[in-house]
Amino acid sequence: MLRIGICDDDARARDDLRIQLEKVLTEGTEGIVYEFSTGAGAVRWLRMHPGEIDVLFLDVEMEGMNGVEAAEALRAFDRTILIVFVTGYSDYVFDGYRVNALDYMMKPVGERQLVQCMKRVREQIRSGQDKVFIFRNTDGLFRMAKEDISYFYSDKRKVYLVNGEREYPFYGRLDEVEEQLAGSFVRIHQRYLVNPEQVEHIGSGQVTVSGKILPVSRSLREAATVKLTKAMLGAHFGGRS
Repeated sequence: MLRIGICDDDARARDDLRIQLEKVLTEGTEGIVYEFSTGAGAVRWLRMHPGEIDVLFLDVEMEGMNGVEAAEALRAFDRTILIVFVTGYSDYVFDGYRVNALDYMMKPVGERQLVQCMKRVREQIRSGQDKVFIFRNTDGLFRMAKEDISYFYSDKRKVYLVNGEREYPFYGRLDEVEEQLAGSFVRIHQRYLVNPEQVEHIGSGQVTVSGKILPVSRSLREAATVKLTKAMLGAHFGGRS
């Protein structure tokens, strides 16, 4: 399901864009799931629900926090959400580049514009699938950039995704998560799976990941140390082997 959000402080503009979008969306697999009347409201909600929207159509000229400011605030905690600016003026095109906006459309938005835009959205989603981890819990569906995940750990029937100071629990098995990540994370313990790009220190029986000290089991120590050392040296020398 490709999930779309619309943010505009003008209710009529939101309605017009929704009507036009509904003409070009693929029924059953694409839909408009959230609408926001302020930039600040969109940022606040998306900070608490990362990954629940794949693409946000964002009006530039809004009262309070405008679209460019909202996009900058979003990029501070979400680098994967696709942003499409919608505006009545061409003065903001360079701001779109600064926040890595996917597209920039002039009002009134026509069907032809949206057809081309959605083609780019679909291509971007397909090409970026290997860069994100998708999971579902009681709060909804989440899409998290792999590079932003510090580590996973298991406890009873749940797996916890750790992103900075926040943890996101979901039902599952760490073995399944490891398989889904296809070797991009390193298993250091029966209960821990770490992002090698966020490992800061490798000790004899422990590693430090984003400031957190995690145990390395004896049975996995040799293999994990080799993988983590290669990753750290590769990052240090610019990826050269």
